[in-house]
Amino acid sequence: MKVRTTHFAMPLMLILGILCLVMPGACQSFIDATGVSAAAAGKAGIIDQDFADAIVKSGEQMRTALEEITPEQEYYIGRAVGTVVLTRYAIDSSRPVLTSYLNKILAALVINIPLDPQEGYHDVYNGYHAVILDSDEINAFATSGGHIFVTRGLVNSAGSEDALAAALAHEVAHIQLQHGIKAIKTDRILRALRYTGASITGAITEGTSLEELTDIFDESITDIVTTMFNSGYSRDQEFRADALALTLLAAAGYDPQSLPDMLRSLDENQPKFPGGFNDTHPAPKDRITNAVRRLGSKSVPDTRAYRRARFSAALK
Repeated sequence: MKVRTTHFAMPLMLILGILCLVMPGACQSFIDATGVSAAAAGKAGIIDQDFADAIVKSGEQMRTALEEITPEQEYYIGRAVGTVVLTRYAIDSSRPVLTSYLNKILAALVINIPLDPQEGYHDVYNGYHAVILDSDEINAFATSGGHIFVTRGLVNSAGSEDALAAALAHEVAHIQLQHGIKAIKTDRILRALRYTGASITGAITEGTSLEELTDIFDESITDIVTTMFNSGYSRDQEFRADALALTLLAAAGYDPQSLPDMLRSLDENQPKFPGGFNDTHPAPKDRITNAVRRLGSKSVPDTRAYRRARFSAALK
């Protein structure tokens, strides 16, 4: 007797959801086994062929959702996101010396990234690059491609090179922790799950091609931009980025205390400039408490005096 029921749709989605979000490796094995079994059952007439095809197609979508994103793909995704940033802000090219200065600080930070594969830290495909945005808003953005955008307002709110380094280190940490990429992966899985349910329950509109359904994943760029400009990263992600930033600062010889100092400056100056960090980051006071708690043994010799002259010269 052929089975043409949809009673298995929701249990299948639940199993896929749990496996894909918690155990991606097990999810891939389950997808492969389910696809083979469905194809065989449909061919043998055990289940309706349309139902079998829907399961197989759903598995293809899930497989696409689980594909590893390569460093090259990270870079081009980051470029796409960066293009959107530059449709909202212009680059401040009036002080090339200051831009060069920021990039030298950035180079000192990233050369000390602990490239531990177990932690997921990695080199980016085309290196790190920083530009200043023509805005008095206090804000900064980072894309998976290593592009870091810092507003003029944030630069002006920093009182030292170490404070600027703290802001850059936080953005580098977001890239190293792959917060944007992880959001894409989760989005792909959830969208594939929605397609899985629609396929099995017959809810997909007649005439819709698999290629058109795959285009859903192109919206990942929009999802990252929405996170950057509107919702922001989660509280835990911001705290983790601050924790790694402290490590990067200490490794480069910057005072890790500069991160809480920068956050105090933001807390003082943010009310003057609505938007920006106000909308997309936890309250500076919460981040200060978290950062101070994590300072621990991350102390370095106080060499800030050596950097004061070049900081003043760069900001002229």
